[in-house]
Amino acid sequence: MFFLAFLPQGDLDPLAGFKNLTHLSLLRNPVTTKEHYRLYVIHKIPQLRVLDFQRIRLREREAAERTFKGKKGEKLAREIGKKSKTFTPGAPIAGVKRTGPSPQDVEAIKKAITEATSLEEVDRLQRLLQAGQVPGKDAKRHPRAEGGVEEEEEEMEMDMQNGN
Repeated sequence: MFFLAFLPQGDLDPLAGFKNLTHLSLLRNPVTTKEHYRLYVIHKIPQLRVLDFQRIRLREREAAERTFKGKKGEKLAREIGKKSKTFTPGAPIAGVKRTGPSPQDVEAIKKAITEATSLEEVDRLQRLLQAGQVPGKDAKRHPRAEGGVEEEEEEMEMDMQNGN
């Protein structure tokens, strides 16, 4: 097994259930910077023989046993073993606003694409979208007095061709 993205050491606990897991490398994983990382993993996954490409020595096993022995050791193991707060895939994440186009913007984009009659028009739509503009929507927000949207889009095309 190589590079699992664990942050809290408690997220390593389920690996103890893999009885045939004898080699584990978590190099370049943030969990390796935590205090007691190596001893905790040796304590929790006793069947490991090699951790981070280094053989687990008897003295390390003894040190892990001493560190996590008794009430102090159990308390330390519980403290270290706190799991990260996870999420349910597909469920909305609290406090995070959805970004991206609104459903109305998506419909306006689809409509503009289906109504395009030439490759040049599709290319123009692509440039508008890359500039963060929604076809038809920006026209309603920023109408020009005389030339309308076409003039604004032509100006944008000229600016893009001139490298501005």
